[in-house]
Amino acid sequence: MPTRRPTMKDVAERAGVAVSTVSYVVNDSGPVAADRRARVLEAVRALGYTPNESARNLKRHSVATVGLVVPDLVNQYFALIAEGVEQAASERDVLVVFCTPEATGGGESWNSRLLRSQRLDGLIYLSGSETRMDALVELTRVGPVVLVDEKLPGFNLPSVVSQNRRGAREIAAHLTSLGHERLAILGGPLELWTAEQRLSGYREAIAAAGLDPDGIPVLAGDYRMSSGEQLAAEILSRPAKDRPTALICANDLMAIGALSYCRRAGLRVPEDVSVVGFDDLPFASLLTPALTTVRQPAREMGIQATKLLLGMVEGADPTPPPPSPVSLKIRESTGPLSER
Repeated sequence: MPTRRPTMKDVAERAGVAVSTVSYVVNDSGPVAADRRARVLEAVRALGYTPNESARNLKRHSVATVGLVVPDLVNQYFALIAEGVEQAASERDVLVVFCTPEATGGGESWNSRLLRSQRLDGLIYLSGSETRMDALVELTRVGPVVLVDEKLPGFNLPSVVSQNRRGAREIAAHLTSLGHERLAILGGPLELWTAEQRLSGYREAIAAAGLDPDGIPVLAGDYRMSSGEQLAAEILSRPAKDRPTALICANDLMAIGALSYCRRAGLRVPEDVSVVGFDDLPFASLLTPALTTVRQPAREMGIQATKLLLGMVEGADPTPPPPSPVSLKIRESTGPLSER
């Protein structure tokens, strides 16, 4: 497991002094008694603490640089988070270096090496359809790392997340309240925390409705539109008496793929099959039919992640904010079973 860089607070705790005292000694910016100075210097040596120049720059309001690893900017969800990162960084005169492994074709390892060569002060990391652990280990050597909408077992990294599980419960409960019992889940990559949280929430709502969660088919996708279309074709090509009356899609892009298949197959939404998504991308309300989904505050999460990262660069505790609230957006892509 990668270890985080020692902070000024760590030095203060080991030396038994205030953080301000450590700052006075390290920056030679104030008077400190000889015994306290000695304790601070001993703690600095023992912990291997090195003053972070980027933190000094931030305190002087000069420019520092952070990296943002995002799968691509075609997905509006990723783009909205990136907007939040850029907004919060620009308010502090901090530059943002974007790396998009899928867009550049270089892969996460290549981008990790690129970011390490840029002398960045920290990183914000968004996972896509999968997470390369070796690449992430490389990224933690750059400096502080903050995850967005993801948690990774074995990595002691702060995460800015939303209430994925709650949102999944609410949208699945919405479908069961409409009388749908033959459901199918078009899930995300099962190794990702977000996909696991959403699947758990769906199953909890299904069980609460008196249905057997184990009897609901789960087809694993990759959060891309093409996988939503392929999985919808697989499950909806069954005879009418066996196919689901509602599709629970793990994100809006997969839901759009499912809607595309329904149009091709001549299936009416929601009369023949209801479809839901997750994220509430800006165009979700503009689709025909408008998509029922769960709104995540993507831009706000980007802002929170940037503020958390810049605080860590300055030596603050890496304490993430509580999960961002989500909200159910009921639109025309869902309807009661009686409409079929």
